[in-house]
Amino acid sequence: MKIAEIFYSLQGEGMLVGVPSVFVRTSGCNLRCAWCDTPYTSWEPEGEEMAVEAVIAAAGAHPARYVVVTGGEPMIAPEVTPLTEALRQRGYHITIETAGTVYAPVVCDLMSVSPKLANSTPEGRWAAAHDRLRMQPEVLRKLISRYEYQLKFVIRQPEDIGEVVALTASLKAFPDRVVLMPEGTDAVVLHERSLWLAEICKREGFRFSPRLHVDLWGNRRGL
Repeated sequence: MKIAEIFYSLQGEGMLVGVPSVFVRTSGCNLRCAWCDTPYTSWEPEGEEMAVEAVIAAAGAHPARYVVVTGGEPMIAPEVTPLTEALRQRGYHITIETAGTVYAPVVCDLMSVSPKLANSTPEGRWAAAHDRLRMQPEVLRKLISRYEYQLKFVIRQPEDIGEVVALTASLKAFPDRVVLMPEGTDAVVLHERSLWLAEICKREGFRFSPRLHVDLWGNRRGL
């Protein structure tokens, strides 16, 4: 499988924010989000081919029992299921970070699903394909019915909330499993958006998530 990077850091988003974790970032994605903060896994995918055993060995070099398999889109990685099975055999807590457009029979403790809202659609030649693929309700229902889950949404402007409310209602998702976080890779922008987003979370009963890694280290790769 093609791996962009493996690194040890703190979980920066969602229900496990702050937990020391090893991140296994696969390379390759079926979407092209306008605001993608890891373009080296989607717009211009890079990395090296690694066997599952090599990935496990690299993860095991760090003092963590939490592993986050992310991307790109890890659910399209050809060996993602055997990778998660091997991680489980070694006793790791496993989070999968996915856009929820593809199903694979992975093993995980937390399915972190981040459906892409209309604000993710880029301009240009990728727009039509991205818009067609970004929302797959049947895949989303399958994922949240089979796994412990969180639904994590990137919010750029208050108008995005209507789409979140409609989708989560149609999925019958529990409000405390819905996580909203501000879009941005700059600490000032994130703070400004966090102020009004926190009020929306209070109103709707959703969770608020910071972008802890950006707050601590900026938009730096591998942190």
